[in-house]
Amino acid sequence: MSASADTAPARKAPNTAHPSDAPDAPDAPALDATVRHPVVPVTGWGRTAPSGARVLRPRSYEEVAAIVRGCARDGARGSIPRGLGRAYGDAAQNAGGQVLDMTGLDRIHVVDAAQGLVLCDAGVSLHRLMKVLLPLGWFVPVTPGTRYVTVGGAIGADIHGKNHHGAGSFSRHVLSLELLTADGEVRTVERGTPLFDATAGGMGLTGAILTATVRLLPVETSWVTVDTERAADLDDLMDRLTATDHRYRYSVAWIDLLARGAATGRAVLTRGDHAPLDALPARARRDPLAFRPARLPGAPAFVPDGLLGRGPVRVLNELWYRRAPRLRIGELQRLPTFFHPLDGIPHWNRLYGPSGFVQYQFVVGYGHEEALRRIVRRITAQGCPSFLAVLKRFGDADPGWLSFPAPGWTLALDIPADLPGLGPFLDRLDEAVATADGRVYLAKDARLRPDLLPVMYPRLADFRELRARLDPHGVFTSDLSRRLGL
Repeated sequence: MSASADTAPARKAPNTAHPSDAPDAPDAPALDATVRHPVVPVTGWGRTAPSGARVLRPRSYEEVAAIVRGCARDGARGSIPRGLGRAYGDAAQNAGGQVLDMTGLDRIHVVDAAQGLVLCDAGVSLHRLMKVLLPLGWFVPVTPGTRYVTVGGAIGADIHGKNHHGAGSFSRHVLSLELLTADGEVRTVERGTPLFDATAGGMGLTGAILTATVRLLPVETSWVTVDTERAADLDDLMDRLTATDHRYRYSVAWIDLLARGAATGRAVLTRGDHAPLDALPARARRDPLAFRPARLPGAPAFVPDGLLGRGPVRVLNELWYRRAPRLRIGELQRLPTFFHPLDGIPHWNRLYGPSGFVQYQFVVGYGHEEALRRIVRRITAQGCPSFLAVLKRFGDADPGWLSFPAPGWTLALDIPADLPGLGPFLDRLDEAVATADGRVYLAKDARLRPDLLPVMYPRLADFRELRARLDPHGVFTSDLSRRLGL
């Protein structure tokens, strides 16, 4: 790799903000990067592996640059960008150092409604994009199970959704971004360059994303036409997904990981596409692009710790499977109901108790279906009380060197962190995944052994080499990067 290939043209961060960059609160005081901020606890959404850091919330590009230059000058313990804190593990933590809360940079600069493009700050959430874009007939190209993710976080974790088998991950729809690197320079990074490929899925370790230009998806309504069906077991589920997934834009299966015997891997398969205008009833056509998120019916305003133990989860899984239709075609669901049901439960991450939970997600390659069957049987035998478990198919891999999706089967499950023997059990699953051309998702990890990382991520050496040249003093660092030697 040539020296010119790993960096984009650089420019100095502006000394004064452009008028369009004015923060939402104009009277907010400027952040003084020289002030010693107190150390506060920081954790991921799973509430495991907490550590202490100084959290700074810059409100302009120059404030971000000042913080980064200060880290480089003072030889401090570095900084890591952080969005809305929905990474489950330790990727957005930095013990003893600084965490850059990028949500203060939340301007939407340009919406090109004719071309379907948006230029926005990295701190803008997908929730806000939906509120702004849906009335114009546009939707985000990829969304995970929560809309409370920032654009910068979506790129840094290279998030995927229910449409990866057709649309790929988020970075595939990013045309360019502005990246503040460790030297205090702002680089315009185009798609298809090494720095872009290192940043997409790079977990914030190449620099702080300031802005991004994203291509959008045209929609006629804020509704989804949904087909639901039950699968009797894991083989039945995989057969259905393999045979018919290509007919749907979105596809996901909830899987019961406590069912045993002939019912092992039984599932509820939910698939759909954006509803056209003529599919809506007359009343809904009056405002077909309305975006109306709501609390999940019956959800409490506050979730107390520890509602989900093994007994309650077994009952919930049985009820969820039994109440699902054997086959239902063409149901209309609002976008938040289909994509983000858990967003309707405030603080749902408390469900597994004060010790938190691990969300374990892996992918194994096509042709390794027997490995997937063995892993599911192991999870079932372990009795992991997981209500939130989903299986999907991934399409073609994306170019990010540390991007998680690869062609194959991906399973994600929540497990209480205090489950006896969980660490050694997950270590054994990691080894099984690695031998099946698989990998675990770094945005959800806080425990992977570093020796398995090169097996799972073949471009790891390229990432390390580029990062060493771009940031030789480790200005951008995190608990994740230290633990895994990224």
